[in-house]
Amino acid sequence: MSDMIRAGHLRSVVMRAPGMTKTVDFYVKAWGLTVAHEGDGITYLRGTGTEPFIYALKDGTDFGIEYIHMGMPDRASMDALHAQVVAKGAHVLGAPGEFDDWPGGYGFEMLDPDFRRLRFTCDLEMNEKMDKYAHPQKITHCVINTGDMDGVEAWYQDVLGFRVSDYSADQMVFLRAAADVEEGADHHCIALVRAPYASVNHVAFETGGINEYMRSIGRMRQNGTVPTWGPGRHGPGDNCFAYFVSPSGFVIEFTSEVQKIDEMTHEAQVWPRDNPEKMDQWMTAGPPTPAQRACMMGRPDPGFPPSNEG
Repeated sequence: MSDMIRAGHLRSVVMRAPGMTKTVDFYVKAWGLTVAHEGDGITYLRGTGTEPFIYALKDGTDFGIEYIHMGMPDRASMDALHAQVVAKGAHVLGAPGEFDDWPGGYGFEMLDPDFRRLRFTCDLEMNEKMDKYAHPQKITHCVINTGDMDGVEAWYQDVLGFRVSDYSADQMVFLRAAADVEEGADHHCIALVRAPYASVNHVAFETGGINEYMRSIGRMRQNGTVPTWGPGRHGPGDNCFAYFVSPSGFVIEFTSEVQKIDEMTHEAQVWPRDNPEKMDQWMTAGPPTPAQRACMMGRPDPGFPPSNEG
C-alpha cells in the first residue's frame, strides 16, 4: 500500500437534472455560491475558496452526477495515477491530456463500478479567496448510494488508494483521499451507503466555523427554506450538519468542523446506528424522517455505461 498513488482532494461535483440551470438563483441567492462560468446548458458555481468551481448545474434528461471532480498535485502524479488505474483494469476513458471544456486543466476521466464518471485534473487556474462571511467555501464530501457497497468500497481502496476512516454500522463507509499538505485529510470526501441502486445521496459544503455554519442556516431561513434534517453534529467525522432539499430534489448539506485525520494514529471504528447520541452528538436533529430518507435515497442514476459512451 505504501507505494500506491492516492487520489487527491475533492474539487467539485457536477450535477445533472432536467431544467437544472433554471435553479441557479436558489444556489446564488439562498445557498450562497457565485456564478463562475456559464456554458451551453451548464452553469459552474464557485465558493469563497480557491477552486475554479465547486458545484455545477447541468441540464440533462435524467437525475444524477455528471462527474465527481478530484485534483492531483502535478502532471507526474497524474500520469502515475493513470498508469496505476489502467494496470488495475479499471474502465478509463482516455489517456491524460488537456480538457477542452471549462475550466480546462490536464488529466483524465474514468468510471467507477457503478458507472459514475470521475474526473482528475491538475494545472487549473485557481481563484483568489473571497472575503464573504458565512458562505460555502468548498465541497467537503459527496455521499453516494450503491447496490454493492462492499465491492465499491474495495474498488476505491484498491484502484484509487482511498482509505477507510469509519463505518456507520454495516450501512455506510467513510473514505478519505490523500491528505492536503497544509490542512491534513478531511475525515471523508467520498462516502458510500448501502442501497438498492446507485444514486446520489447528498453533497456537503463547508461554511467555515460554527458561527458561520449557523448563520448560513439563517440565510436559508430568510430565503424561505428550512433544514429538512438538522442542525446537529454527527458522530463519524464529528461534523456539524444541516440538510436541505434543492429545487431539483437533490439533498445538499451545510457542514462545519469536519474531523481532520492523523494518518499515523487514526484507526477506523464502527459507529452504531441504534444509539441516537452516536448519530447526533447534540441530540438536536432527531432521526431522519421517512421523507428525508427518501430524498437521500434519490432517483436511480444510470451513470455512463460503456455502451452509452459518446
